[in-house]
Amino acid sequence: MKLRLSQITNITFILGILILSFFGSSCVNKKKDTKTMAKTKITPSKINVIFDTDANNELDDQHALAYLLFNGDTFNVNSVTVNATYNGGDIQGHYDEALRVIKLCNLNQEIPLLKGANGNFAEITNAWDPDNFDGREGVDEILEATEQDSLIIVAVGKLTNIALALKKDPSFAERTKIVWLGSNYPEPGEYNQDNDTIAMNYVLNSTIPFEMVTVRYGKPSGTDAVKVTKEEINQKMPGLGPIAKEPIIGRHGGSFSTFGDYSVSLFEYIDYHGDPPSRPLFDMVAVAILKNKSWGEPKLIPAPIFINNEWIERPDNQRKITVWENFKKEEILEDFYNSLKNPVLVSK
Repeated sequence: MKLRLSQITNITFILGILILSFFGSSCVNKKKDTKTMAKTKITPSKINVIFDTDANNELDDQHALAYLLFNGDTFNVNSVTVNATYNGGDIQGHYDEALRVIKLCNLNQEIPLLKGANGNFAEITNAWDPDNFDGREGVDEILEATEQDSLIIVAVGKLTNIALALKKDPSFAERTKIVWLGSNYPEPGEYNQDNDTIAMNYVLNSTIPFEMVTVRYGKPSGTDAVKVTKEEINQKMPGLGPIAKEPIIGRHGGSFSTFGDYSVSLFEYIDYHGDPPSRPLFDMVAVAILKNKSWGEPKLIPAPIFINNEWIERPDNQRKITVWENFKKEEILEDFYNSLKNPVLVSK
C-alpha cells in the first residue's frame, strides 16, 4: 500500500510527539526518583520494636524501658506488653510499674500498654481457646502489630506471650524477630528461663528468628557483668530525664517527677551482691546491643533444648539461633547515662 506525502508527514509528526513524551516522562521520573533517593539518605531508618516486659520484677526492666524510650533517634516503640513473673506479683502490678515509667517519660498518651499472660504457657494452653485466653490482649497486639509493620520484639521477661503468639498464629514466625534477655546458657538456673521453660522450648522449636542475650550469673561473659553500684546511681541519676507532666507515686511510695529520681528510689529497695556491692542492669543490655551491635559478641549455634534442668545440644539441628555474650560494660553504661542526660523521646 502506498502512502501519500501528507500521510507520511502526519505519521512522522505523531511519532515525534510520542518520542518526546516518552523521554520527557523518563526525565520527570528520573528527577522524582533522585529526589526520593536523596530523601531516603537524609532520613535514616529507625528500629521499630515492641517491648515485652515483667516490669515489676526488680529494677532492670524499668531502666531498660526508660533507656528505650529516651532513644527516639534510634527506636520507634509500637507498644509495650507485660507478663507476670513470680517475683513481681500478678499482671496488674507489672502493668502499673510499666505505666509509671511511661508516665515519667510523658508518653502515656503516645505508647499503648497492654496486659499479656499472667500464667504460664502450659496452664494457658491446657484448655486452649484461641479466642479467649489469659494474655489475649497483649498477644493480639503483638500479632496485629507485626502484620502491619516490620517490628522486632524485645522480650525481657518470660517468653509466654511470644509462645502464645506462635501458637495462635504460626505465620507470626515469618514476620518478626525476637531479642530475648534470658538464660545462663550453656548452664541452667536463670530467672526468665525458669519462669516458663516450656514456653522457651516452644520458641526454640519454632522457626522464628531468635537472639538470646545471655545472663550468666557470676560470669564476666553475660549481662550480669554490666553492674552498677548504689553510690554510682546516687551520684549520676538524680534529676535525669524530662520533667513529668504528672508526678507518679513510686512502687515503694514517694512522689517522683523524673525517671532519674525514681531510679534512686528503686536502688534503695534492692539487694546487692559482690565486691563492691552492685546490681546488674541485665535487661538494659538487650536494648543496647540492638542500638549498637559492637557492644556485644553474637554467635550462631544450632538451637539447643532445655530438658530436666539441663541444656541439650543438638548439633545437627538445622534451626539456628544467635547467642550474645561478652558485653562492653563501660560503653553501654556511658551511653545509658548520656541517653538520660539528653533524652530524645520515641514515637509510636
